[in-house]
This record gives sequence, C-alpha cells and structure tokens, in this order.
Amino acid sequence: MNTHYELPLEDAGYSFGFLDEYAKKEVRRCILKAIAIPGYQTPYASREMPMGRGFGTGGLQLTLSLIGADDTLKVIDQGSDDSVNAVNLRQFVQLTCPGVAVTEKTQEATLIQSRHRIPEKALTEQQILVLQVPYPDALVVVEPSEARRKVMHGEADYSRLLVKLYEDVVRFDEITLSHRYPTRINGHYVIDPSPIPRWDVPRLHQSPALVLLGAGREKKIYAVPPYTVAEPLVFDDIAFRVEDFRDTHGRRIACRCCGSTVSFLDELIDDAGKVTHQCSDSAYCEEQQETISARKQA
Repeated sequence: MNTHYELPLEDAGYSFGFLDEYAKKEVRRCILKAIAIPGYQTPYASREMPMGRGFGTGGLQLTLSLIGADDTLKVIDQGSDDSVNAVNLRQFVQLTCPGVAVTEKTQEATLIQSRHRIPEKALTEQQILVLQVPYPDALVVVEPSEARRKVMHGEADYSRLLVKLYEDVVRFDEITLSHRYPTRINGHYVIDPSPIPRWDVPRLHQSPALVLLGAGREKKIYAVPPYTVAEPLVFDDIAFRVEDFRDTHGRRIACRCCGSTVSFLDELIDDAGKVTHQCSDSAYCEEQQETISARKQA
C-alpha cells in the first residue's frame, strides 16, 4: 500500500482541497467572470495536478476550488458512479477534503462533477454541475488559429460553423453530430458543451442549477448560469432532434434493467451477440429498480 495516502492531511503538507488558497481564489475569480459573461471562455492558470491533463483536471480544479466541508459530492463518468475515472476522482477529493460527504444519489448532492453526461434527474437551484471538457472551443473544427477564433466569438461570427453543419445536411440529409453539439448561450457565445450527447443539450436551457465547464489542458473555464437561454445551433428549417431510441417497428426501446422509456440508453452486446440497452445513468437506473421493487412488495 502507498503509505503516502495513510498520512493525515496536515502531515502530508496539503491544504484543504489540495490547491493552495491563492490558486482557489484565482479559479473562483475566473468562475465569477464566466458567470457574468455566459458562454465566454475565461482563461485561467490551470495548475499541475497529480494526474495527467485529459483525465478531468479542469473539472477537478473547479470542484476543489468550490467544495466545502459541508458539501455533498457526486462524481460520475458517462453516467456511471463506478467507472475508473469517477472512482479515482472521488477518492482524490475524499483524500484532500476531509469531512466531505459523497453520494450516488443526484438529489442528495450539492456539487456534481461529471464527464460526458448530465444526470437524468432534474437539478435544482441548490446544486452546481461541473462538466469536464477536453476541447472548449466549438470553432476549433473550422479555425485553427486561437487569435482568429477570439475575434469570431467577439463578433458572434459563426457562419463557418453553420457551413460545417450544412455540409452534413447535404451529405447525410441531417446533422450527424452525436455529441459536443455547438450551443449558443444567452444569444451570443457558441460553446462546446463538452462531449455530452445531444440528449442532454436541451437540459442546459433554463437550468435551475449553475453549470460550470472546465478544460484543464486548454486552461479555460466557462459557464451556463441558472435560468439562461441555451439553444442548439440549427437552421430555421431543420429542427434539432435528440436520440429517440426506437426500434425498427417505431417502438421506444426500454432499459433492460429498470424498463425506463424516458432515459438516455447505452447500447450493449451480450456474450451471445444480442444487442440490449441499459440506462446510461446508473444511479437513475438503480433508483427506478428500487421504486419498482417497492411497488411489488406493497
């Protein structure tokens, strides 16, 4: 066993939340600016963390800068509370933030850090959602120069991004982006909402919870404040649509575990080669199963 992890926090030389107070203040100031200018990519001094950039360091720095001893934390990765990434990040926060409670239930958490998903259960005004982001700029697919992208964002010039979407329509008769769908915030800035599926994009619109997005490798923080307009970038004559999970007969596919027909599903292939579907949000799925079991017992 690594004895370093057995040391009390003060003996290991860490402050609460691993980051020093100056680093936390700098991150918090950037968060305030990001909230004040919805969708704007605020630069910050991304610190070195005891994990490689690209493994959630941006979201983790936001979490460590905001969390307090009376908070309850939930960490998920692609909807799962038990994935390697989620477990490692959760354990690191527990190690460096003594007294912080952790939970798998969305409704109990005051702070939620997520990779690739927004929880199925509706969030509240008392919650903050932190999304890990690999690439914060939606314009990077059409413009390699960051200096030029800044000008385009300032002028709300997203014509080249719209051309990119239009090329999809010409080639495939629809926009084929399955995740990282460009989303306009508060009528101006278009953001990359992190690799969340299209299913989750409408849930950014008028969300009661504050949504913070952190890219550690790219050193950017941006935000969708509570009750802010968030609109997928679309054409007037082509409606935005989410995944509908219908079978060849047009029937909505149900989760194999809880039977839900209103959640985002992961496609799985069993040992026999049969395709099945299961709720991506593991906590939501377990809660639905508990509800069904309680009804049967009653």
